[in-house]
Amino acid sequence: MIKNQKKATLFALIAVAMWSTVATAFKVTLTYFSPIQMLLVATCTTIIALTCICYYQGKLHLVKQYVVKRPFYYLLLGLINPCFYYLILFQAYDLLPAQQAQSLNYTWAITLSILAVPFLGQKLTKKDLVAIVLAYTGALIIATKGDLLALDFSSPLGVSLALLSTLLWAMYWILNAKNSGDPIASLLLCFLLGLPAIIIATPILSDFNMPDWQGWAGAIYIGLFEMGFAFVAWLTALRYAENTAKISNLIFISPFVSLLLLNFIIDEPIFPATIVGLIFIISGLLIQQLKRKNLT
Repeated sequence: MIKNQKKATLFALIAVAMWSTVATAFKVTLTYFSPIQMLLVATCTTIIALTCICYYQGKLHLVKQYVVKRPFYYLLLGLINPCFYYLILFQAYDLLPAQQAQSLNYTWAITLSILAVPFLGQKLTKKDLVAIVLAYTGALIIATKGDLLALDFSSPLGVSLALLSTLLWAMYWILNAKNSGDPIASLLLCFLLGLPAIIIATPILSDFNMPDWQGWAGAIYIGLFEMGFAFVAWLTALRYAENTAKISNLIFISPFVSLLLLNFIIDEPIFPATIVGLIFIISGLLIQQLKRKNLT
């Protein structure tokens, strides 16, 4: 593919715009569906969308090749994403204000740098340590709404689940580091293999009674734009990019736009601690970005 920074920026902004809306979509949909019901409908939607994309791109045959060559590897990936990761993330959103769940989830890149030490043999630099301290200080500010000394969490379980989701997402990408397959075909296979577990879990954790059209609309939207099209748009942006660092930095727009949408659409008040905490987290992530730029 011929490099084109303008096209890369356009596709990146499309992905960022999609991701900026999903926290609101999560919260609205959870008023009608349970987390597992939302995950079931969203996963089925993503499978349909990715199947259409792979068919259009002539990649459907790859799905069969990958599952024959590495069935247990892709099964493990599918259990992590979409099954466990999104179920835990949705449960966190169900227990916390959306701004808290979303902001805590943004620390996954910091979690990734920590897990890369034992799993990928990487070393933590001074910049990594500064980034870790900044990011988790920000997470603590958000989780306690600024009351650091009291350590009073509005929902300890919700905070724990949000942080656990970052661990699962980081693990998913560490496992993906050893995947040389096409990313879109691989993602489709992960969703196909994760779906049976989600179907089995639905009557255990909830039921199949989902009459509200608002829940269906929200879950379908999540399946299309959080799990499906945003991922494809981001990959396309990276393929076009002449400078990936400039593209990657655009993702930092998303949490702040998301806060505005949460306030405007569902009237969720923005806590001052969330803004402060997000600045800490984004600062940590930017330090990581500078480190990567210096290494290239």
